[in-house]
Amino acid sequence: MTGAAAAGGGAAAGASAGRGIGTGGGRVAEAVRAARATVSSAAARGPRRARLFVKRIDPWSVMKFSFAVAFVLFFVAIVATAVLYLALDAMGVWESVNKALADMLGATGAKNGFKVTAVGVIGAAGVLGLVNVVLFTALATLSAFIYNVCADLVGGIEVTLSEKD
Repeated sequence: MTGAAAAGGGAAAGASAGRGIGTGGGRVAEAVRAARATVSSAAARGPRRARLFVKRIDPWSVMKFSFAVAFVLFFVAIVATAVLYLALDAMGVWESVNKALADMLGATGAKNGFKVTAVGVIGAAGVLGLVNVVLFTALATLSAFIYNVCADLVGGIEVTLSEKD
């Protein structure tokens, strides 16, 4: 009888343990159903949106960023000028321009002729590029200061952020 009682007790313990697992499994299934319902209701509502205001722009960050952009554009301009000069030189444009300049300046009595050279063209592009770097950086930084003053007066720019559809 003790063996049967032990067997019966074991079966009862197993049944109660099975009910505990079944109850836990029911809780998990219920949680999954609730999560699916939440996700489907969120999908039916559409993407989430947040309305934010840009109250201040850090002038130091603007200066660093605008300097980096202007510096990259400086090198792009130098390379583009060199490529364009070489392409026009290969077509003989600069020889024609230099000859026309020599004819015009020679008619006025000038002794020193003006010639368009690679050093002159690329050097002029470099000087203009450096002036552009300084002006672009200064104007962008000044714009950040002006924006901050205006944002204090009117509250800034409203931006709406949204999830993808």
